[in-house]
Amino acid sequence: MLGSTHGTLTTDFRARVEACGETPRTAVHSTAAPSAEDAVALDVSGRPLYAEVPDLDRFFRPESVAVIGASDAEGRPNTGITRQLLAWAERVGARIHPVHPTRTTVFGLPCHASVADLPERVDLAVLLVGDPLPVIEELAEAKVKFAVAFASGFAETGDAGAAAQARLSAAVEHSGLRLLGPNTNLNAFEAFRDDLDGPAIALITQSGHQGRPVYTLQELGIRLSHWAPTGNEADLETSDFISYFAERPEVGAIACYVEGFKDGRSFLLAADRAARNGVPVVAVKVGRTETGARMAASHTGKLTGADTVVDAAMRQFGVIRVDGLDELQDTAALLARARKPLADGVVVYSISGGTGAHFSDLATEAGLSLPTLTQAKQDELHQWIPEYLNVANPVDNGGHPVGDWRGRKIIDAILADPSVGVLICPITGPFPPMSDKLAQDLVDAAEQSDKLICVIWGSPVGTEEAYRTTLLGSSRVATFRTFGNCITAVRAYLGHHRFTASYRSPFDEAPRTPSPSYRKAQALMRPGQQLSEHAAKQLLRAYGIRVPREQLVTSAAAAVRAAGLVGYPVVMKASGPQLGHKTELGLVKIGLTSASQIRDAYRELTDIARYENVPLDGILVCQMVERGVEMVVGVTRDDLFGPTVTVGLGGVLVEVLRDAAVRVPPFGEDQARAMLTELRGQPLLEGVRGAPPADVDALVEVVLRVQRMALELGDVLSELDINPLMVLPRGQGAVALDALAICR
Repeated sequence: MLGSTHGTLTTDFRARVEACGETPRTAVHSTAAPSAEDAVALDVSGRPLYAEVPDLDRFFRPESVAVIGASDAEGRPNTGITRQLLAWAERVGARIHPVHPTRTTVFGLPCHASVADLPERVDLAVLLVGDPLPVIEELAEAKVKFAVAFASGFAETGDAGAAAQARLSAAVEHSGLRLLGPNTNLNAFEAFRDDLDGPAIALITQSGHQGRPVYTLQELGIRLSHWAPTGNEADLETSDFISYFAERPEVGAIACYVEGFKDGRSFLLAADRAARNGVPVVAVKVGRTETGARMAASHTGKLTGADTVVDAAMRQFGVIRVDGLDELQDTAALLARARKPLADGVVVYSISGGTGAHFSDLATEAGLSLPTLTQAKQDELHQWIPEYLNVANPVDNGGHPVGDWRGRKIIDAILADPSVGVLICPITGPFPPMSDKLAQDLVDAAEQSDKLICVIWGSPVGTEEAYRTTLLGSSRVATFRTFGNCITAVRAYLGHHRFTASYRSPFDEAPRTPSPSYRKAQALMRPGQQLSEHAAKQLLRAYGIRVPREQLVTSAAAAVRAAGLVGYPVVMKASGPQLGHKTELGLVKIGLTSASQIRDAYRELTDIARYENVPLDGILVCQMVERGVEMVVGVTRDDLFGPTVTVGLGGVLVEVLRDAAVRVPPFGEDQARAMLTELRGQPLLEGVRGAPPADVDALVEVVLRVQRMALELGDVLSELDINPLMVLPRGQGAVALDALAICR
């Protein structure tokens, strides 16, 4: 997870943006939930700006439950499920009403022949039937609020199953009830320990078994409050539960296992709500590889989306993406329980110099800040640690001081340093009595400090008293079993708090009405067609993006006159609605400096176009712009999230290096700048080998204007490619030298 910095717009930048008809992005810190009026607000493309939070209280804590297809016949699958539901209902205080057409009682309870015969209105119906569709209408008539469908054979099985799921979704939408599933399980009705306190983890999984590691954290004293196994998400989806859990006061973190998002926009809105409330969302999202994506689709029957876009969308809204279930449990547990950090500095403290050096290398490489302790602090530590040992950070105590009163003194002295927010102590193996005393000192210090103490207990056995009782018995010390998981969790912890401290919802500033630029652009769009370069540049001009001086001509004589007006040297290019890569066809001539060269170039370009049977709307005579950094800025459509904005190194490098960053609109200036820091070629913008620094402010301005195009023209603009965008030296702006636009 990456932290965000939020700048303010310069007066010049603000003026240029307003001239384009845009609302400038200001540094208004907004973490509050939207008002009732905002809850129905729409953006410029008619999409909601804020997540609707479903009232799921009666789903998780119903007063009355109907079990459709209940059974007590031994050997039947429905019998085991009914038995588990009865035990769960007793724990949560719910009344159970079995429903079965041929039974009069089930486990001693009166059984009703149909939903219509239920003695009261129920909050939740559990459907133990092969085809839930016929039951939905009955539930609607009985005004049931929620239903759970376990049946499989829907979108996860192929086209026929997807069609069946579409029919189920339509019936549910018409009914007014909310459905969990199909293809879900009993995880929502698990036994949660009620003897644990502190902030809890709420769990969301699309594959129930993948949540087991998080669920078993209860055995280590970490509280779980909810488990939502969403299955195929015919109705209720991951985003609904994120929005709901983000409003629950007992939830300290949300842990997710996601195979595919039902709707990208809903996910962004839910993540935004969690970010506003400061609730961390930690997610394993499968589909990083083609194989993973294919398997995920076969499991849940949903789009996984291009992984680079998913990754960018998560970073934009502070969702912490981890790779493994072990990372999911450790990171969620730390984020749920740890207090807000007082500083970003990490100190590594160990009884072995080798251990400290090894861990410090890994932590630094991962981006954690390991500040060098002041000389005064080092002198203080050397009161208890021999002078020949390093105490600058990492702190090596040599072993012996942890066995007596000095051990606690060292820990307290480190924690007292204002630059230190986290103390990490790797204990690679048990070495009683030193390791036992060290563990106890760390636990005692954690109870009296507001700073985070992490311990890595490296023993593969895990039965030691210092681990099982001392460390796991502490609610203040975060205990890990591996270096990697500790680093991942601490990085996420510090990054989450940096992110939420400065989070400004992009939806608050998203445009709600079209700009004057949009009205100009509408006249240029050609449904189903690719625009010529000349028309594409007119589109850019409409949004205030600078293009070279140029003229479109249809004769050699006009080309010569145009060159005189544009100013030598010039570039000449064929312009037509079917032209993409003009250079490969020889349809670009650069560095022309005389009238004779202009006439020859005009003749050659038109001859090639006739030979290639490429229709032209004319020949462009363009100002030649040479000095700058070639970038690419564009818009593409993602199947899951819709229009996305990309920026990267341009020219031929875009295809060779594939060095690009992507964001999903809406986003602010801070995210536009963050995109540039993600590029491997970012140093080129700073100036290398004597080149002057590039006009990064102008590049950011272009990215934001292109985003406005994506927001306003998303329904009609399939693709936009500005390549190259020549970013001139600082203070001189940026010029779109070429552009391609394809209409939907």
